[in-house]
Amino acid sequence: MLFPTITRKASPHPNYELMPIVTKFLVLESNATFTGQRKSLIFKQHKETRFKFIHSQLLHFFLPSRPFIPNEDPFINECYQRDAMIGALILAGIEDGDLLITADVDEIPSAHTINLLQNCDGYPPIMHLQLRNYLYSFEFLVDNNSWRSNVEIFYKNSTKYEHIRKTDYLLADAGWHCSFCFRHIRDFVFKMQAYSHADRVRYASFLDPKRIQNLICKGSDLFDMLPEEYTFQELISKMGSIARSFSGVHLPKYLLENIEAYKYLLPGNCRREPDPVRSFSYGGLQ
Repeated sequence: MLFPTITRKASPHPNYELMPIVTKFLVLESNATFTGQRKSLIFKQHKETRFKFIHSQLLHFFLPSRPFIPNEDPFINECYQRDAMIGALILAGIEDGDLLITADVDEIPSAHTINLLQNCDGYPPIMHLQLRNYLYSFEFLVDNNSWRSNVEIFYKNSTKYEHIRKTDYLLADAGWHCSFCFRHIRDFVFKMQAYSHADRVRYASFLDPKRIQNLICKGSDLFDMLPEEYTFQELISKMGSIARSFSGVHLPKYLLENIEAYKYLLPGNCRREPDPVRSFSYGGLQ
């Protein structure tokens, strides 16, 4: 699923951090993953319950899956879904001059960042957002180098929905990127097989729940890979497990207000909850 958000300047994901200031949340949902696995329309099933709190701001679109060719690069399917978002934005009524936030589901710009952009003038029409980069939970801070999410002033004839580098301008300390921050082990297994880098699952043993749980608590890489860096200095500095952070400072407001519900995202709570019995199927997993 792809989640862009629209906000209008000077106005007084589905996520609680941005709800007070975002005008519209768009959800584009497909019935297949990037790797071609069939899946239920999970968001549609929960739209009237779990996401009722943003019902008045929510626009939900269905994108039928395209024929998936065996051994096809998953990024082709990903590009197909991202390209479809421009049409969804037009249907949603986006206007020239609106602020368009482009971010994956696990990339959360902070409310004060978007509030700043709403109430200021003179900044570049496109800026990337520097996010604090976490893995598994807010216990493991990888670095501050997550930059792919961006915010731009929308213009129908020039704006493209892309998750790539668009400019050299970067707004510092603008939010959080929490990768693989799931409540249940089953969700880790699903994502490892379903997302664009599924080729990193080189052995069936990588999907063993006990192995995954052990690596989560260590802050180690699920795919047993070296860090993706461009210099030997950065590579060496990030080898091994991630150093633990025990700070609760500057985390999403809703998380801090609902600690009991989201313990697994906080330092010292690496053990994941038992997998629930689901009423829907992710595809190949049962």
